Amino acid sequence: MDPCPFVRLTVESLALQLAAATRPSGSGIHPSSTPCYATLKIKNFPSQQAPLPLITAAAPEPSSSAAASFDIGPDALRGLLACSRPVLALKIRVFAGRTGRTCGVTSGKLLGTLQLPVDVAHAQGRACVYHSGWMKLGGGGEARLHVTVRSEPDPRYVFQFGGEPECSPVVFQIQGNIRQPVFSCKFTADRSNRSRSLPTDFNINNNRGWLRRTLSGHKDRVGRERKGWMIIVYDLSGSAVAAASMITPFVPSARSDRVSRSNPGAWLILRPNGVSISSWKPWGRLEAWRERGATDGLGYKFELVAETRGIPIAQGTMSAKKGGGFCIDDSSKDCALSAMSPVRGFVMGSTIEGEGRVSKPAVQVAAHHVTCMADAALFVALSAAVDLSVDACRLFSHKLRKEFSGDGDDLFL
Repeated sequence: MDPCPFVRLTVESLALQLAAATRPSGSGIHPSSTPCYATLKIKNFPSQQAPLPLITAAAPEPSSSAAASFDIGPDALRGLLACSRPVLALKIRVFAGRTGRTCGVTSGKLLGTLQLPVDVAHAQGRACVYHSGWMKLGGGGEARLHVTVRSEPDPRYVFQFGGEPECSPVVFQIQGNIRQPVFSCKFTADRSNRSRSLPTDFNINNNRGWLRRTLSGHKDRVGRERKGWMIIVYDLSGSAVAAASMITPFVPSARSDRVSRSNPGAWLILRPNGVSISSWKPWGRLEAWRERGATDGLGYKFELVAETRGIPIAQGTMSAKKGGGFCIDDSSKDCALSAMSPVRGFVMGSTIEGEGRVSKPAVQVAAHHVTCMADAALFVALSAAVDLSVDACRLFSHKLRKEFSGDGDDLFL
């Protein structure tokens, strides 16, 4: 099982130095009080924004915190390396003012621009630094920008569900134009048995803290809950290597038809504990809910299980209608990691479709997080749980497809 070549391009250590600490005549810009930001753009990649700290000439070098990252995948790399000079152009535009757009126009005042060439000819094989230091901004002023641009190889395993998770699909590994089956999935929905979702041989004493948080506040709501969903991932030999089990039912909040953030549904992501083929232990816990207001999205939080506590490593929101991406990545603005998170760099990412759309999640997993097929299967199970949560958090005024009913009950409630 070989990974696909990826290269991560990171822009970090951004800082802005203006010419003087007094208000320039007629400019309306004061270095000590006016917020500044930068937009970073590479052709064929979405534009990114980052805040710009203002520093004086006597200040120390800026911190090495990442401002933006661009993931160059196999197709893009092949196209670049086929050129006589495989160079990307990184364009940075610096603005004074707050981020945002008014009537489709950027609200900030443009201070200047600069462009950096990024030669990726050797980026697959080694880490490269393209620039680290100060550069004068183009635009006629005396402003300078500090920036570090570097890249490093970031090989990843790529998987694709052959169908929607609730349809018990085969999962393929993708390598260029080759699709090789590596896992199969079995989805079940047993609404009649609340304990169905608890893993067999789950040690109650060692996981009491998890169960308190999971089952607290739960009451039977006849017909007003989505529960008992489980998806098991098998390897090619037929052995179960990972699972996602709905441990807390998804129920609507009082006088509402949506799952609230104050009472989210939850999944346990499970791995075999090596004792027997029917024995599992928790690896992670996923919570999901339906956000209110203009966002109207799927909110989620993922934690690694550590004894009786959780270590948050991903939290965010994606559009319930359009879908989006779930990721564990310290460079992603959508991941919202805390300062205490152990995550460094890219761990995994998965594409998720919105409500009513055919969803066949594509999953990327960093190669250094995979030592065997069972490791990759955990991320596949997690991706399935996120995808299924889109349906679990659908408004209760909507009917779900028959695969979710399990025992034949009508879910139009």
